[in-house]
Amino acid sequence: MHGQMHGHRHLAWHETLELHELIAFQANGLIKMKKAVGKIDCPELKGLYLETIRGLETNLRELLAFIPAAPMMEESRVHDDGDRALHAGDLLGFSKTAVRNYAAAITETATPVLRKTFVKHLLKAIDTHEKAFNYMYERSYYPAYDLVQLLHNDVRNAQKALSMGYER
Repeated sequence: MHGQMHGHRHLAWHETLELHELIAFQANGLIKMKKAVGKIDCPELKGLYLETIRGLETNLRELLAFIPAAPMMEESRVHDDGDRALHAGDLLGFSKTAVRNYAAAITETATPVLRKTFVKHLLKAIDTHEKAFNYMYERSYYPAYDLVQLLHNDVRNAQKALSMGYER
């Protein structure tokens, strides 16, 4: 990998943040899919879930290989929080997606009353995002100002997702 990093000893800061976002998103999705796949009674849909689970596991393993090349990596402070961080992260991700979706929808709106409704919903989504972020930040589930701890949390969550069992 070193030869492919343009002579630098670590990843660039901006790509490290994208790496974080992708690991966090896929680890949370993998955990949810592994919890749900056993409840799916349609063989075709179950097959799609199993294929997606395998794909996410591969993605996470490949992405985790880049973590040692992230800037300033060092030893981690560890604490287990059960599923609270997962649920809070799910809410944060949902609200972030809602903000993006509503913002994009507003740019396509021609009908004033619909635009006003979209803006109202966008503001609620922004408020939800802020509350979910603050909840996570106050509990160190999302140490937004500590890149090293943020990446260690990602690794721990991804390893949890990869090691989880599920019905095949």
